[in-house]
Amino acid sequence: MEQDRIALVTGANKGIGLEIARQLAQAGLRVILGARDAGRAQAALDDLAADGLEAETLHLDLDEHDSIIAAAAKIDTRHGRLDILVNNAGIFDFADGAPGTAVIDSVRKVMETNFVMTLAVTQAMVPLLKKAPAGRIVNLSSSLGSLAVNGDPTSPYYAARYIGYNASKAALNMLTVQLAEELRDSGIKVNSVSPGFVKTDLTSMGSMTPQEGAVLPVRYALGGDETGTFVEPDGLTPW
Repeated sequence: MEQDRIALVTGANKGIGLEIARQLAQAGLRVILGARDAGRAQAALDDLAADGLEAETLHLDLDEHDSIIAAAAKIDTRHGRLDILVNNAGIFDFADGAPGTAVIDSVRKVMETNFVMTLAVTQAMVPLLKKAPAGRIVNLSSSLGSLAVNGDPTSPYYAARYIGYNASKAALNMLTVQLAEELRDSGIKVNSVSPGFVKTDLTSMGSMTPQEGAVLPVRYALGGDETGTFVEPDGLTPW
């Protein structure tokens, strides 16, 4: 039954993460909101409650590896397993930019958060996902993480040169590819999902609402036989 399935959404206190959590809760799942700020986490719970939805929060800060380990231990104690992991948490920094001008500290921070610590979350949660009958990992990627898109002058994203952010999403896609193969015999499906050009407070740009952007990640979180794919609303995205 859907209400028996447990989903963790990182960075779920606002934006697309909150909308993913909302749609999973609407589908009847038990949803855990991973967030680093207790006040914002409570505000997210209140937002969901206004829609008649229940969820729980969990302190999870991608700047603190110890919080990731502690979060996995708490999920194990409370639930004994995890069915769905949505790696949504991520950052964008406008000090990032083209290779010749990007601020190195900005690039390092973006890579650390969007890739290295997302890997740390995944490593911590995989043992719990292996306890589920049909685990799912959804990595929130971006078309900007496609090497093919970055090298295509006809692409609408061609001029979006943010070496740290784009490289972090390309690295996240590599995680998807390698993890899908590593877990192929486990039944756990792993996919990169680019939700589309969603307007959030991360960039203040975009043509889609967070509600619209949540649809595709939720679809892959809830099921399907695909693994090791990179998809966006229009279909498969080239690596």
